Amino acid sequence: MADEKTVAKEKVSFGTKFVNFFKNLPRNIARPFKNMWHELRKVTWPTKQDLIQYSLIVLVFLVFMGIVIGLLDLGSTALVNLFI
Repeated sequence: MADEKTVAKEKVSFGTKFVNFFKNLPRNIARPFKNMWHELRKVTWPTKQDLIQYSLIVLVFLVFMGIVIGLLDLGSTALVNLFI
């Protein structure tokens, strides 16, 4: 049992590692794209109606926040002008 734990790994030469790196390079480059493709197939894409609804919600929120920030800017400018 002690022999099983102390078995040394076979040393691989630098040349072998170098060659294996270039042999496996195309596979290593393609793997993330394959994984991405498989994950994208699991995505539940919104319908056209949902997409339009979400886009309108975002646009309304942007207009609302623009008005709020504009009013805060006008108020702070008026306040600064009072002290000058």
